[in-house]
Amino acid sequence: MTSTTIRLLRRAALLVLLGTGTAFAQDKVTFATNWKAQAAHGGFYQAAADGTYRKYGLEVTIQQGGPQMNNRPLLPAGKIDFLMTGNLLHSFDNVKNGLPVVVVAAMFQKDPQALIAHPGQGYEPFDALKNAPVALIAKDAQFTWWQWLKAEHGFRDEQLKPYNYNLGPFLAQKKAIQQGYSVAEPIYVENQGRFKPVVHLLADHGFSTYSTVIEARTDTVRNQPELVQRFVDASIVGWYNYLYGDRKAANAAMQRDNPEMTEAELEASVALMKQQGVVDSGDALRSGIGAMSAARIQDFYAKMVKAGLYQQGEVDLSQVATLQFVNKQVGMDVKRRLGGK
Repeated sequence: MTSTTIRLLRRAALLVLLGTGTAFAQDKVTFATNWKAQAAHGGFYQAAADGTYRKYGLEVTIQQGGPQMNNRPLLPAGKIDFLMTGNLLHSFDNVKNGLPVVVVAAMFQKDPQALIAHPGQGYEPFDALKNAPVALIAKDAQFTWWQWLKAEHGFRDEQLKPYNYNLGPFLAQKKAIQQGYSVAEPIYVENQGRFKPVVHLLADHGFSTYSTVIEARTDTVRNQPELVQRFVDASIVGWYNYLYGDRKAANAAMQRDNPEMTEAELEASVALMKQQGVVDSGDALRSGIGAMSAARIQDFYAKMVKAGLYQQGEVDLSQVATLQFVNKQVGMDVKRRLGGK
């Protein structure tokens, strides 16, 4: 009996068990995130809190990231099994640098990266932002998506001022614009500045990367595809339940990991994710959360080549992601049952 046949038999047995609710041994999995627990991680915490991972035969430990915890090197080193990372720029760099990891799902159809501005200053049209006298942008962003804004939309380096993740300079300068995570900074601005900022999601203006992608080692994909499939499927179901179902247990788990997070902030962030279509939009509406396409990966890479971040042909795009675990409409029945729209 070949190893492939064994894996298929295990998968078939798992599906039977999922249907009957029979208890069975759990595969232990460590999943690491790229920052402290927040609503943008909610679907994973949901799958852990409500028993979805366990239902899929997984005992999942979520290891949060943070300013003193860089989880990225742990995946190729074999210290963790799956990694949540930001967007495809990280994935392109992985291939460029020969790291043996691959994207297996994209939980966000839109990268939440945004530019925010004061209302009433003429920044309601996106095109007006390039004329702002001050753009508060962090150093890492200046060398990535800012280059795309320059190439695609005419932004200028003369606008740049460093953003140190302190809202004070932005709140004090009505003509300034600032980078922000569209499901976080607008909440902080409203809490501290007592006004709703103008929010322009870069994804709505051509920044076509996927975000909150799940990466696995290439040897895990090759040798344990049914394990990868179970983790991806359970995470997708977790996201549907988090967005459209009862998320109290998941929120409580995130607050235990990150006590700075409040219930009000988590709920406000979920509302923004749904309003902006960050998770459940585009291809996800037809193919399910986690959906990806080779054409879109190619499109984003071409834009980054134009922006000067990569050379044409420098990255083998066939090694960036595999589509074998997504686009299967997993969890869409959960969405319908919960009345999600």
